[in-house]
Amino acid sequence: MECGTLTWFASKELGNTNTMTVGRSVIRPGRINPLHFHPNCEEVLHVLHGTILHTLDGVTVELAQGDTLTIPANVVHNARNTGAEDAILLICFSSAERETVWV
Repeated sequence: MECGTLTWFASKELGNTNTMTVGRSVIRPGRINPLHFHPNCEEVLHVLHGTILHTLDGVTVELAQGDTLTIPANVVHNARNTGAEDAILLICFSSAERETVWV
């Protein structure tokens, strides 16, 4: 991932769950991940560290450490790190086989 890193903790592919995907996303300062959506699952994003602007279907919200955002399936979204440090996000999906479509 050009904007940072993804580390997966639980998924069907890892063989430790059949119902969800859990991971950590790190977005480097000033970087943005590409617009995308997940057709088969909801996403819950929790900011562990840093600040981001998250855009969902053209609406932008600011999130900081401790904030949580739920993103419904099929909603186009992305995040931009607006801080001077890495933004660290806990990301959880309602499917063990998360699908991603890049826009």
